[in-house]
Amino acid sequence: MDDLDSRLLSALHRDARASLSELAEVLGVTRTTVRSRLQRLKQSGEIVGFTVLTRRDVAQSPVRGLMMLEIEGRGTERIMARIAAMRQVRAVHSTNGSWDLIAEIGTETLAELDEVLFQIRRIEGVTRSETNLLLSTRKGRF
Repeated sequence: MDDLDSRLLSALHRDARASLSELAEVLGVTRTTVRSRLQRLKQSGEIVGFTVLTRRDVAQSPVRGLMMLEIEGRGTERIMARIAAMRQVRAVHSTNGSWDLIAEIGTETLAELDEVLFQIRRIEGVTRSETNLLLSTRKGRF
């Protein structure tokens, strides 16, 4: 992957629906170059798909936290699916180390966060948890 490929991927991260013409203009190359680069990146597996971000995906909840969870036995998949289905849960990650799962949670109030944490702790198979509030976030560049 060279500099042009990296710049193309950055442009797609900003707007995956950008037309070939728009991408060519931003990158200072021809549409044919953009088309061939996209095709090559898809064939090599560098690009594995395109997605849509909804308002919920980018909306910043006033109260955000990470909840680390220890799961008993082999219930991780079941618990992961149940937690991921909760409206306030932005993502659930499997991980290594002391914790089995990490849930990213976003709510409007501390009281709502407390209720979500309580619901998760009541799930059968959750044996231990620790929650950290997110105070500020700095995002890296693509």
